[in-house]
Amino acid sequence: MSFPNLYYKRTTATAKACYICYKPTTVVLATIDTSDFLYTCTIHLSDHGFATRVLEPESENKIGIGAEEIAKLREEWEEKQKRKKEKEKDKDKTADEGERKEDNSKSEKSPKVPASLPTSGSLLPRPTHEKYILHRDIFALRVSEHRRRRQTSQVKDLAPRLPGAPSSSLS
Repeated sequence: MSFPNLYYKRTTATAKACYICYKPTTVVLATIDTSDFLYTCTIHLSDHGFATRVLEPESENKIGIGAEEIAKLREEWEEKQKRKKEKEKDKDKTADEGERKEDNSKSEKSPKVPASLPTSGSLLPRPTHEKYILHRDIFALRVSEHRRRRQTSQVKDLAPRLPGAPSSSLS
């Protein structure tokens, strides 16, 4: 079972030894499902022999709705509200005087204009963690270490089921 060579930089509250230099550090590189993680100094993250930062293309808005689309939707909604008001006015003209007054009072109360729609400033994308790809040799070390741990746990699970060595002499 392998894991992808994509690690996210995170900070922790407790300092542990760096994977390379064994100095205390709070920076940890972890996979998305935290199946593998390693503590490392920030100095090592700038070393291309250890890890390379993955730069994502800058997007205006990661949610997918731009300010232009919001303005367009707002205009469409306002047009629909105007049409509704016009239809109600047409109904009022055909109705009696008493009914017209009741309809006007109801129509004034029923169409409520919603609060201002969120602007593009409030739709800022959530801050994401920096992404790193480990150098192929470092990643190979991590994979082999993971494989060794998994094999050790399998041996511990399998050992009690194996038959024991004979305890009596063969004479």
